Amino acid sequence: MYSCFCEIADYSSGRCAEDTTGEFRKTRCPFSFVLLFGGVLHVYVRHLMRHHARQLRLKHARLPEILVIETYPFERQPKLNKKRIMALYDSLSYMHQHQNVIWLGISGCGKTGLATAFLIHAIDQGYRGRYVLFGDLINELYAAVADHSENKVLKKYLAFDIILIDEIGYAEVEPVQVGLFFTLMHERHKKKPTFITSNLGFAEWGSFLKNDHLTNALVDRLTENSHVINMKGCKSLRSPLEAEPCAES
Repeated sequence: MYSCFCEIADYSSGRCAEDTTGEFRKTRCPFSFVLLFGGVLHVYVRHLMRHHARQLRLKHARLPEILVIETYPFERQPKLNKKRIMALYDSLSYMHQHQNVIWLGISGCGKTGLATAFLIHAIDQGYRGRYVLFGDLINELYAAVADHSENKVLKKYLAFDIILIDEIGYAEVEPVQVGLFFTLMHERHKKKPTFITSNLGFAEWGSFLKNDHLTNALVDRLTENSHVINMKGCKSLRSPLEAEPCAES
């Protein structure tokens, strides 16, 4: 496309060669309106195709909300290392090196917002991603046991280049669910990255997983090849509800 525009610039500035009579040899000039139109159309179609493909990837990701890194209020979280987070975000090293990214912190501090922004960034680069609440994932895995479709469900989540499992710790799980979740994380380990958000520290995961052996094994795998962003010292970004005035009697 650059060479096409160079040809247009050459023609418009009168750089087509002249013959001995001083006439332009127009038949040798590389400029062509057909070429120009074809080039513009080609670029436009490619742009539409990329846009459509991105929209499909976003649709398949099932994000509850589109959140981008530019809107995250870093100024309200002075204890958060913005430089480290932005360096990780820009490098996409977590995708190239199949690294997990785990956000730990209190409810409302922006864990999901940052994780969603990272996921959308990967999707914008052509990766296939998926968002899922931990409770919904656990329920889906449990339902799969009933109709013997565990392998199908696991295969679905293993197919995504990146998955974001949000709010780990808000739902208690049964032993069979813990086993299936461990299998999913084990199969993705060092092969494809996983994003995780949780309001609980790793030491507290046993409280809802209820299996110390699998909890320790799971944490070992998740943290072996991962970036852990500790947001425990951050404050909630959610505004408290304004008190409603008392109704007059």
